[in-house]
Amino acid sequence: MFITGALTRHTQRLLPDPGPARVLAAGTLADTLGKGLTLSLSAIFFTRSVGLSVREVSIGLAAAAVVSFLTSTPLGHLADRIGPREVLAALQVAQVGTVGCLAFTRSFWPFLVLSCVSAACGRGASAARGAVVAGLLPPDRRVRLRAQLRAITNVGISAGTVLAGIALQIDTRGAYMAMILGDAASFAVVAALTLRLPHLAPVPVTHPGPRLVALRDRPFLVYTALHGVLAVHYGLFAIAMPLWVTLRTNAPSWIVAVLFLVNGITVVLLQVRASRGTESVAVAARAHRRSGALLAVGCALFAFSGGRSAWIAVVVLVAAAFTHVLGELLQAAGSWGLSFALAPEHAQGQYQGAFDMGYALASIAAPIVVTTLTVGWGAPGWLLLGAMFAVAGALVPPVARWAERNRPHHLDTAEPLAA
Repeated sequence: MFITGALTRHTQRLLPDPGPARVLAAGTLADTLGKGLTLSLSAIFFTRSVGLSVREVSIGLAAAAVVSFLTSTPLGHLADRIGPREVLAALQVAQVGTVGCLAFTRSFWPFLVLSCVSAACGRGASAARGAVVAGLLPPDRRVRLRAQLRAITNVGISAGTVLAGIALQIDTRGAYMAMILGDAASFAVVAALTLRLPHLAPVPVTHPGPRLVALRDRPFLVYTALHGVLAVHYGLFAIAMPLWVTLRTNAPSWIVAVLFLVNGITVVLLQVRASRGTESVAVAARAHRRSGALLAVGCALFAFSGGRSAWIAVVVLVAAAFTHVLGELLQAAGSWGLSFALAPEHAQGQYQGAFDMGYALASIAAPIVVTTLTVGWGAPGWLLLGAMFAVAGALVPPVARWAERNRPHHLDTAEPLAA
């Protein structure tokens, strides 16, 4: 009874209040369930079933990351001008077509084009979704909703990954195509749910001057770059950790699945709690500093696991994964707080798009950086990576203060105007 009651209370904290926020949560669950269907098998599908080389798949993914970096701010600006709900729904509909066509791709060039379009739509949808959150809720409730959505994201991806495991076990082209088409169908569900949200009025531009003001906000761009450095930790855990465990430690390979489980469960259980108070610029900035320190400790623990006996390595790796995810929780919470608080209300879409450039940079750099430093250099590389996280986190508070001092200036240059 005690465990059941505790789970019920946690589930209630996880779900947003009834109304538009709950609809957005349902859309997030559908979206991430679809992502989970393809996350673990898409590379296998395109190499073994479609017949692309590993190099061609890598080029396609790298090109898609670059395109998403270049298009995130303009698409966020489009959400401000047209309306974030409409842009979000349109991008989800576009994803139905692009992902659906990817299932029938037979050669490199269609794969490249569709991957780039899909990545641009995905990054633009992220910016529009941020603008939707900003438009639906007052400033003191936005970070909590983002935390709830991230916890739901982990639930959705985990459920989708379980279904993808069945397809991997069947190991046929038909099974893989079913998962990809399931992902495409999930975007249709998300688009339908998005249109159930209330209309959020666009903010027309009726004054001269630059349109993409976020790209002229130097302190915000510096923060975005620091955020991108910290966001490399996602690639560290997804790419470097499995390679490190299997190639450079004596731990059994099954511990990789345990470490992912530690990460996923901790995010679901603690993300909302870790986000308390980060609506404030000062608190959000300090969360980044603590995040950098925790990520640095996690890197040191990963480094220490190399060359140890199997069971010592297992214990150290679990401790490293838990320390890492605590840093991840604080980094995510702090980033939502600053991305909302440092943006003018009339330009939340383009500022969320500019903020997402940090994630795009991390996705471009992480595969090379983390594998070179950790697997290539070993323990010194882990320590260097940890120092990079610690320095980036420590720099966020002064940059946030700079951005806060600068905020009245960029509000004056692009003041909100009545629709």
